[in-house]
Amino acid sequence: MSDAGSPVTGEDGLARCPWGLSTPDYVAYHDNEWGRPVHGDDALFERVCLEAFQSGLSWLTILRRREGFRAAFAGFRAAEVAAFTDADRARLLADAGIIRNRAKIDAAITNARATVDLAGSHDGGLDALVWSHAPDPAGRPAPRGTADVPAVTPQSTALAKDLKKHGFRFVGPTTAYALMQACGLVNDHLAGCHAR
Repeated sequence: MSDAGSPVTGEDGLARCPWGLSTPDYVAYHDNEWGRPVHGDDALFERVCLEAFQSGLSWLTILRRREGFRAAFAGFRAAEVAAFTDADRARLLADAGIIRNRAKIDAAITNARATVDLAGSHDGGLDALVWSHAPDPAGRPAPRGTADVPAVTPQSTALAKDLKKHGFRFVGPTTAYALMQACGLVNDHLAGCHAR
């Protein structure tokens, strides 16, 4: 028996963060993707968009619609999404394969344009901007339980502020921290988790 919020051992004998065992989708995401370093403007643009679409919803909802999002948003190639028109917006609002929320769709298109603008004005583009907010890993002890994992940090607050300064939307400090976790800027796999 484990303490609440501690790593849990699955049927395969591997210890995981508790959330990583709830569904097969989460097992695959936890083991192969979450917390792994993500680089590249388009890859980070995708993650910014998915984190924004997740706001107020279950991450599982986003994972299960991820391929629909990729199809709808041109594989999250920021330059292509930045060129979306009102007709594209109408198409997205009618697409049952994604979350049909007008504000989030508009934010994705706005964020694509901000990503393209950033690539032309900031050395290293979105990748450099996001990774400039990664905390020193030596100063972060491994969380022992879920209660040790914050929802917001000074770095995520600074990242959100920096993204907003460059025209991004739906990127508050909590969403920015989720982005940092998902993209490997921080390692919030619990101590004892095999993915750590």
